[in-house]
Amino acid sequence: MNEFGKRGKNTDLKADIGLENLGNVYWNLSPAELVEDIVLLGEGVLTDTGAVAVETGKFTGRSPQDRFIVCDDKTENTVWWGDINKKFDETKYQALYNRMKAYLTGRDLYVRDAYACSDEDYSLNIRVVTELPWSNMFASNMFLRPTDEQIENFTPEWHIVCAPNFLADPELDGTRQSNYAIINFTEKMIIIGGTGYTGEIKKGIFSVLNYVLPHEKEVLSMHCSANVGEDGDTAIFFGLSGTGKTTLSSDPNRRLIGDDEHGWAPNGSVFNFEGGCYAKTINLSAEKEPQIYGAIKFGAILENIGFFPGTATPNYDDDHITQNTRVSYPIDHIDNIMVPSRGTDPKNIFFLTCDAFGVLPPISKLTPGQAMYHFISGYTAKVAGTEAGITEPQTVFSACFGAPFLPLHPTKYAEMLGKKMSEGDVNVWLVNTGWSGGEYGVGNRIKLKYTRAMITAALKGELENQEFVKDDIFGLNMPTSCNDVPNEILNPKNTWEDKTAFDQKANDLAKSFVKNFETYQSDASSEIMNAAPKVLVK
Repeated sequence: MNEFGKRGKNTDLKADIGLENLGNVYWNLSPAELVEDIVLLGEGVLTDTGAVAVETGKFTGRSPQDRFIVCDDKTENTVWWGDINKKFDETKYQALYNRMKAYLTGRDLYVRDAYACSDEDYSLNIRVVTELPWSNMFASNMFLRPTDEQIENFTPEWHIVCAPNFLADPELDGTRQSNYAIINFTEKMIIIGGTGYTGEIKKGIFSVLNYVLPHEKEVLSMHCSANVGEDGDTAIFFGLSGTGKTTLSSDPNRRLIGDDEHGWAPNGSVFNFEGGCYAKTINLSAEKEPQIYGAIKFGAILENIGFFPGTATPNYDDDHITQNTRVSYPIDHIDNIMVPSRGTDPKNIFFLTCDAFGVLPPISKLTPGQAMYHFISGYTAKVAGTEAGITEPQTVFSACFGAPFLPLHPTKYAEMLGKKMSEGDVNVWLVNTGWSGGEYGVGNRIKLKYTRAMITAALKGELENQEFVKDDIFGLNMPTSCNDVPNEILNPKNTWEDKTAFDQKANDLAKSFVKNFETYQSDASSEIMNAAPKVLVK
C-alpha cells in the first residue's frame, strides 16, 4: 500500500476502521489533483466554465427507502423509528461492512479530512473514505476544510466509507435492494454503497447532526438558509424545494451564512454546518440565479447535466438524465458571505410555503404555538408538471421542513424552537410564495417583487406598527398594509372573485393539515394543538 498527499501523524485506516491491504491511498488531494484524476480515469469531463461534470449513474437523487439506522442500545429508545428511520440489524451491519472491506482490498482509495459546524464549540471532525475521486471532491466542497496544520493533528470522530460500485445482496445483507446508506451511531460510521449520488454523503452527516446536536448538546439543528443584515441582525429561512429559500435568502444587502443546514446554539450562535453549497441547476440562468450561475467555475462539480451538441457548454435546460441536476461548490465561490459562517440569535424567522391552492396569506405573523405547529407540519404544494403523474395541486408535508433527515421525533425540534422563541425577541412569519386570486390554473403566482418587499418590511420592523387582522380558519395574523405591496393581496380572500369557493378551498386545506398532524398530536403540547386550523365544514 502506497500513501500520497497530506495526512496526520497518527492516521491508521486499519486501526481506526479496519481497512487494510489497499492499493494507493490518496490523502487530502487538492481540487486540481482530484480534477486531474477524475478526467484521466474517465469519470468526468471539464466544461467551458472550468467546472468538472460527472454522471452519478443509476441514482440521480437520494433513495430515502434505502437509508437505515443501526438499532442498538444507543438508538433503540431514542430514535423516532418508522418509515423515515428504518431499523437495521447490528449483526447485519457488521457483516455488510466486512464484505465492503473485502471489496476495497487492493483498490485505490481517496481520503478526505474535514469537519462540520462552523462554531468550534460544536465542530465534528469527519474522515471520508471514497472509492471515486469525485465523491472525495464533493466532500471537500461541502464540508469545512481544515488547514494543513490542523490536518497534521487531525483526529476523526466520525467516518464515512463510500463505495458506489459495491452492491449489497438484499437476501444476504438485509437491505431493501443493492444500494444503501446506513448510519451507525455507536460505531460513529456511515457506510454508503450501490449509489454514486453524492447527496447521500452530505445528508448522512446532516442526519448525524440532527441527532447529536439536539439530543446531546441542546443545539437546535435546522434545514434552512440564513443571512445577516448590515446591522448584524440574523434571519433564518425554512422552506421545501420550490418555495424560494435560496432565492429569498440571497440578498445583495445581506451576507449569506449558508443556504441549507444550520445550528442554533444556547450561546446565541447561528452557524452553518457546511463549507459549501449543493444547488439545483435545472433551468439555471444568470438572470434568475446569478450567484449560483457565477459559482460554477473551477472547483465546482456538476452532476448529471447535458451539453449543447458538439460543445463543452452546459445546457441547464437539458433534463434527459434527470430533473435533479446539481452543482456543488465551496461557499467562497459566492460573493457577500459571512466569514466565518456564523451569526447571532435571529430576529426574524421565515417559513416559506408555495401554496398552490391560493388560500394562505402572502405574509402572516405567527404566535409561538402557531410557529411550532407550522414547523412540525412543514407544508408546501406541488403543481401540475413538476413531477410525472401530477395533474393538479397536491399537498406536501415534511416535518420541520426536513423530515427525511430527522432521527428524533419532530416535536423535539419544535419544542426547542418554541423555547428559543420564548427566551428571545424573535418574530416568526409564514410567507406564501405561491398563488393568489385562485388556485393554480385559475389565479396567479404572487410576484417575487411583492414577496421581497414583504420580507424586507419584516426585517426592517416596518410591519410591527401595522394593523393586523385574523383569518377565520387558520387563525393567522395578516397585516393590512405593507410598503410597495397592494393592500388587497394581503388578505387572500379579497383576491378571489368567488368567496364561497375560497372558503371551501381553505377548509379543504385545513382538513389536510389536521389529518397530517394526527401522527404527531399524541406527543404535542396543548399550546401546539390549540394552534391547529379550525375546520368549519367536515
